[in-house]
Amino acid sequence: MSGIDIDWAPAPLWLIMCAAVVGLAAGAYVRSVVATFSHTNRQGQPCPRPTRKLTLALVELATAALFVLTVWRFGANPQLPAYLFFAAAGTALAAIDLRHRLLPNNIVLPGLAITAILLTGAAAAGTTPGTSLLRAVLGAALLFTLYLVLALISPRGLGMGDVKLAAMVGLVLAFQSWQALFTGTFLGFLIGAAVSLVILTIRRGGLKSHIPFGPAILAGAMTALLLS
Repeated sequence: MSGIDIDWAPAPLWLIMCAAVVGLAAGAYVRSVVATFSHTNRQGQPCPRPTRKLTLALVELATAALFVLTVWRFGANPQLPAYLFFAAAGTALAAIDLRHRLLPNNIVLPGLAITAILLTGAAAAGTTPGTSLLRAVLGAALLFTLYLVLALISPRGLGMGDVKLAAMVGLVLAFQSWQALFTGTFLGFLIGAAVSLVILTIRRGGLKSHIPFGPAILAGAMTALLLS
């Protein structure tokens, strides 16, 4: 059950259209974040790595599509701003991880803080603020601990960026429900395993290849959130 008692119903058409417009605007910002992201060299100097225009366009469209789906699923509810922010931040992180094999702290950590603030506001506006917020905190701690243990066991498979991202994912999914948390976690591992298997099958990676796991975590989380 959701921490905020709502009756599921698709959002009205006008709200979905607004979501598309706002989603395109948010997508343009996400696109700029992905485009300007850079690594640093051994001397600590920026090393820009340009991203293809087609990839940037897909990032923008993906953000808008997620906004539409999220608004269609949840309508004008208190938790909507938090979920929309999570969709935008998640799209940026997935694109950067795919390109650079990295989940940068300057996006993950502020994203976690902003998500927590938005969910706190959503809980305060709901009918069971203590229950939903406590569950979110416990879910964040649970998923963070799980990924930390896995990262320590297999550092080649998971990085600390994945561990920090897991806290944000756990916060969002557990706020919705325990079922969403368990489903999203399972789907994240399932998608990650499927992608790894495909890469190994087409021989574009070996057993020691580093395959970014962030996009799988985020894809599983958004799928579970929308289907919860």
